[in-house]
Formats: sequence, C-alpha cells, structure tokens
Amino acid sequence: MFTGIVQGVARVESIEAREGLHTLHLKFPQGFDAELAIGASVSCDGVCLTVTERPAPGVASFDVMAQTLRLTTLGGLMVGSGLNVERAAKEGVEIGGHPLSGHVDVSARIAEIRRPDNNHVIRFALPAPWMRYVFAKGYIGVNGCSLTVAEARRERDGSGWFEVWLIPETLRMTTFGDKTVGDAVHIEIERSTQVVVDTVRDALDEKLGPLLPVLEAIAAERGIDITQLALSKS
Repeated sequence: MFTGIVQGVARVESIEAREGLHTLHLKFPQGFDAELAIGASVSCDGVCLTVTERPAPGVASFDVMAQTLRLTTLGGLMVGSGLNVERAAKEGVEIGGHPLSGHVDVSARIAEIRRPDNNHVIRFALPAPWMRYVFAKGYIGVNGCSLTVAEARRERDGSGWFEVWLIPETLRMTTFGDKTVGDAVHIEIERSTQVVVDTVRDALDEKLGPLLPVLEAIAAERGIDITQLALSKS
C-alpha cells in the first residue's frame, strides 16, 4: 500500500527492452533508496513495481511485464524520463494523502493547463465509465499522487473531465510541472468511492431491472447522472 504522497522524482538511467518485458534501471533522489531491498515495492508513476536488482547505490532495477506495458505509459519511457516515486508505506505511518494500491485503473489525457498567480491548474479528460467515480472535493490518484478534485463534469456519453489545483510544493516534488497538453497519466480511482457508487448502481438495477437502461438514457439526454442523483438523496 502507498499513501499517495510522492517522495521524489526518479530518472530512467537505462532500459533493457525485450519482447514482452522491459527492465527499467531508475536513478533515485538522494536518500530515497536507504535500506531498499530486492523484493521491495515502489510506486513508479502510480504503478507498483518490484525491485529486482540493486546494481549501484541510488539505482534499482524493475521488470515491467507485457500486460503492464500495454495498460500504462511505462512502455514509452526514454532514458532521462522522470517518474513520481514513493516507497511502500510502513505500519503506523501517517497517511497524508489517501491509500493507494499501485494498480492503475485507466489512463487520462491532459486537456488543459492554466497558470493563475502562484497556482497550477490541470484539467484531465477521462473516458467512460470512469467519470462516475469522480466527484468534486473527492480524492483521486494521478501518477501515484493523491490529489483533491477541484471540479468535475460528466458528459452524456459517460466520459468527462476533472481539474486539480497544484501548489508549488507539489510541483517541486513531482513531474507535473513538466507535463504538457496531450500527455497521458495513470489514474487510480479512490476505492471507497468506487464501492459506494457500484453498490448504489447494483441496488438501482435490483429494484428497476430492465427499466434502468431506459431511465439512464432519458436522464442522460437531460444531463442527469442517475447514480449521482441517488447518492445525493441517500
């Protein structure tokens, strides 16, 4: 488990690319790898990877299998690429963000970046059906960083967007300041929100049965999310 509080930025030192398997050699910020053993878990841009080798001080190797390469952006890394990294949480550690598993649900794209005075606002475009789990003031994991959703909007097709506001400290400790419009990021949905939303949807389906898709279609035409409506009434 991880806390979503990024501890620094690692850089890709080299990549061994084989068919269906990439081995990443990452250079960590000073002090990050203290007592980091083979077999330990590290969140790399929100993807939980296992240390396979320690070839040099400050460096660790990770094997990335075919499925992870297919589902994430790790297959597109180059030498010098930066990744948000966090060590696995220890028992009794303060959770300053929210619990993250290191299992990516989906990728989102950066749709817009704004820079008002002393702030940095990023809007992410999220495909259906994942927007049903994103609410303003809720938590979300983006490239391994626990962030608070400032605003969110769902479209009729189930897709949508959400925005986060980043303070200078977050920009200093992560790679978000280097991101540009169109870049892909890893999204991990906050699990308790997902459980609540899915439970409500299952209850509606149980009660309404075949009527649910019809009602959802009618509601969507009017810009209404039935699940969100049910949650607001509960």
